[in-house]
Amino acid sequence: MKVSIITSCFNREATIGQAIESVLSQDYPDIEYIVVDGASKDGSLQVINRYKDRIAKIISEPDKGMYEGINKGVQAASGDIIGLLHSDDFLFDRHVISDIVRKFSETGAELVYGNGLFVDFEHTDRPVRDWISGNYRKWKVKCGWLPLHPTVYIRREVMGRWGLYNENYKIAADTDLLVRYLYEADLRVEYLNKYIVRMRMGGLSTDSARRKQMWKEDVGIYRAHGFSGVPAKLMKMSWKVPQFIGARIKRIGAGR
Repeated sequence: MKVSIITSCFNREATIGQAIESVLSQDYPDIEYIVVDGASKDGSLQVINRYKDRIAKIISEPDKGMYEGINKGVQAASGDIIGLLHSDDFLFDRHVISDIVRKFSETGAELVYGNGLFVDFEHTDRPVRDWISGNYRKWKVKCGWLPLHPTVYIRREVMGRWGLYNENYKIAADTDLLVRYLYEADLRVEYLNKYIVRMRMGGLSTDSARRKQMWKEDVGIYRAHGFSGVPAKLMKMSWKVPQFIGARIKRIGAGR
């Protein structure tokens, strides 16, 4: 079972190397790694090219944003399963992809998701949010629950049926895609209760200057899917509270 992993990158010279190495170090042998660079103006492409002999496809050209870059990667992918790794982030350990493939194989799942750890941007051993996704229930989606986007792996044939990221959304197209897949598509969904990724705090959706835009897009997305817009968004935010508490407990336990 081939797994296509897509990384969209723009001006991430400082972090893209770690993201790439976390994929290349996986113990699962059949990975197609695709890196889509949006014509970075820093040294990102030079870092990417250091690994060009081990990356299946490198696309470097201007785009209109992250979701266009991800869609280019999905369209170029040939794997049975598709997953994402953002350029600021890295896979939790060497066994992540093996664990995900095993879950697909054992359950016949069409979509598998897991847990993620948000960490300090500079000190990636310091947890900031501990995202334990929990079991999937369709009713939870209408109440604002969604799994952490980069922990979600999907069969490519499903993406062919249910569509890619809506590029009209600049910051919350992942919310739209996950609501479509988890609420409207009636897929076979399985939860892998393991950490999939470490995500640096400070990315696109955590930038305070973008919060207003994210609020507007999320509310619009929920309304477009027939949910109560503002209440669903508020409930989405409430799911995050235990994540910060869990991360604080981890820090205290580690003596930080």
